[in-house]
Amino acid sequence: MKPAAIEAFFATLQAANPQPQTELEYTSVFELLAAVLLSAQATDVGVNKATRLLFPVANTPQKILALGLDGLESYIKTIGLYRSKAKHLMQTCRMLVDQHGGEVPGTREALEALPGVGRKTANVVLNVAFGQPTMAVDTHIFRVSNRTGLAAGKTPLAVEIQLMKRVPPAYAVDSHHWLILHGRYVCQARKPLCPQCAVCAYCEFKDKTKA
Repeated sequence: MKPAAIEAFFATLQAANPQPQTELEYTSVFELLAAVLLSAQATDVGVNKATRLLFPVANTPQKILALGLDGLESYIKTIGLYRSKAKHLMQTCRMLVDQHGGEVPGTREALEALPGVGRKTANVVLNVAFGQPTMAVDTHIFRVSNRTGLAAGKTPLAVEIQLMKRVPPAYAVDSHHWLILHGRYVCQARKPLCPQCAVCAYCEFKDKTKA
């Protein structure tokens, strides 16, 4: 995709959704971190169902630790891989309390040092909570970037690097939200909704679906 098309692509997405938001529900930076950690290989809908019960009871590192592992598991057992996620979240809470005064750090290095927090999770927190122009490449962004010609790459990191180079600065902070939502609801995996796509004219996908 050429620069002029990229500009038009994001200008169109911005016009349709000027202030895109994550679909994970949270009211604090810690709740965001916990929700993103729990969302790996799970849907936002499924995570929200669990955290609607968890967060009113325990929404700080100290309160999660007070629940204990068994207590935490009882709230998130409907989420895939809940046992390993519970273990990682408990370990993360302990590090937040012991090393960061119970606060979520705002640097990539400190975030990625937390158990269960990889590059993608760190990118989400840095972007959503701290307003940094990061790109959290999930399955939707990976698909949309490759399919449209926006940013080709064989790995999520390769796509991330390309996107960071190619997305115009004016759209950098919100771009990952637009791409996720576009992939989730329009540029779907099995059958993209090309006839309903507002950015179809800029897309280089050769096998566009027809009405």
